[in-house]
Amino acid sequence: MPTPLLLASASETRAAMLRAAGLDPQVLPARIDEEAIRAALEAEGATPRDLADALAEMKARKLSDKHPEALVLGADQVLELKGQVFAKPETPDAARAQLRALSGKTHRLLSAAVIYRASKPEWRHVGEARLTMHDLSDAYIDAYVTRNWDSIRHSVGCYQIEKEGVCLMSRVEGDHFTILGLPLIPLLTWLRLRGEIRA
Repeated sequence: MPTPLLLASASETRAAMLRAAGLDPQVLPARIDEEAIRAALEAEGATPRDLADALAEMKARKLSDKHPEALVLGADQVLELKGQVFAKPETPDAARAQLRALSGKTHRLLSAAVIYRASKPEWRHVGEARLTMHDLSDAYIDAYVTRNWDSIRHSVGCYQIEKEGVCLMSRVEGDHFTILGLPLIPLLTWLRLRGEIRA
């Protein structure tokens, strides 16, 4: 790419998606207090979509101030169920509680991406996917969390669709990349139109 691309996220999955698409991002996670920002935005009545977009933007803006020459990509994902926003589980018990809440229901994943350059926003997109879980027994949830805790602890909703988490789903509607945490196709389209990717 003619312009350096910085990924303001610690997500290995996002970095892998970008590299698989032929990009060469430099990974520099932006250090922001996500929990405090999330709490403040929720207290102000922010929608789940606005929450995802705002968190992605804050990550991009923070790095762009230090790297004005680069395209800085901030990204964030929010899970919403009937107006309730879920965060990453802090304990196995929290993971079990999340899976019990999601069992048999349809939830939304909102994956936001924002590009900054020279401390100004240049592009943004929020992708949406809808996922429906099977009815899960407590015994199944317990066994699933025990087997997968080391990986699902980093995932909102306590599943990774690219791994055993796909077995939890009865229906999936939406873009696979959005489910993984990045609206990749809209991002690549914008980079191509901008001339950052050879057409």
